[in-house]
This record gives sequence, C-alpha cells and structure tokens, in this order.
Amino acid sequence: MKNILLIGLGRFGKHIAIQLNSLGHEIMAVDIDEERINTVLPYVTNAQIGDSTNYNFLKSLGISNFDVCIVTISGNFQNSLETTSLLKELGARLVVSRAERDVQKKFLLRNGADEVVYPEKQIAKWTAIRYASDHILDYVEVDDTHAFFEVEVPEKWLGKTVGELDIRKKYNINIMAVKENGKIHEIVSPETVLTDHITLIVLGEYKVIQKCFKI
Repeated sequence: MKNILLIGLGRFGKHIAIQLNSLGHEIMAVDIDEERINTVLPYVTNAQIGDSTNYNFLKSLGISNFDVCIVTISGNFQNSLETTSLLKELGARLVVSRAERDVQKKFLLRNGADEVVYPEKQIAKWTAIRYASDHILDYVEVDDTHAFFEVEVPEKWLGKTVGELDIRKKYNINIMAVKENGKIHEIVSPETVLTDHITLIVLGEYKVIQKCFKI
C-alpha cells in the first residue's frame, strides 16, 4: 500500500482515484473546486480544497511523506507546470504529471516531473491498434517498440504444440500465458497444444508480432 497525493480531480483524476482506491492505496485528493472534491470523497482517504500553485498550501500537506504525487490538472497547463515544480521543490519523491502535447512533456520534465503520462494519446494508440486489427484482443505497451498482446491462435498453428512450432526461436516472440474462458493460465510448456478455444498472451516487438500474426 502506498500513500499517494492526487492533484486535479477532473474526469481523468477521478478515474485514477477510483482505481487507486480499488487497489487499496491511501489517497489524499486536492482540487480548487469543492464540487469535484465531493465527487471523489467515497474513494479517497482524505481531501483538501486548495490552490496547488500556492507554496504554503502545498507545504502544509507534508509533500515528502507521499510515495507518489500525481498531477492531473487539465485545461490549465501553467497551473500544472507550477504545481509540478513546487512539488519537487518541497521534496516530492516521485512526481507523475499529465501532458496533452509533446511540448508540454518537455517542460514538465525540465521542471520537476519524473514521469509524464498522456491519457488521450495513450488510449488513442490502444484503440487504433486494438480495433484496426482482426486478431488482437488486447494490448499493453512496455516501451516504444515492445508490448504484451492478447492474440488469437493463427489457423495454421491449431492442433500443434508450442515446442513443435518453436515460436521463440523462429519469431523471437515469447508466449507468456494462454487465456481460456476468461482465465489466465501462466504455465506454458513445449507440450501445450494450441486450440481455437484459447488466446495467447505474447510479448515481443510490435513489428515482429504484426508480421507473425498478419495484423
């Protein structure tokens, strides 16, 4: 369990609060808008109405006590930038800030952000890959070139074993697990037979997976 400071409670911030709550973390929520604070009260440990660009207000929260500070302010990049900078100045261990454009990422990283997230850009990429492909059922990016994919078993692989196909050697793709009836089975051996009742959880370079599974 981590102690997390969440600043900015728009739609993205609220969804983060809900997810953090489901994972059992302690959450301090901050926003200048009382109505937004009220909407997240069921999901957070504590909440404060205040201006995150105010040095004294942020200092009063005890920034160094939080494991992670997440800045999800939307619609006002100047406030996001100032908040990010003040958090680092006040001793924040890890600052994760939201960006909407590449140029914002550069400024945030220069002014205290340790990590930058692009909710719109990232979900757009996921949606494009997921729904423009016939054989991909899910997709989780690892870095700029590699990702986990949930894919259907190619027709020519049906009835064959993992060892018989020698997928790792031939394609440089790792089968991490198989999924059947919504359940993940992590133990995959050379004797595992591939059928049309399962999907594969694979890890590899996107271009290689694209070619291998004809995506």
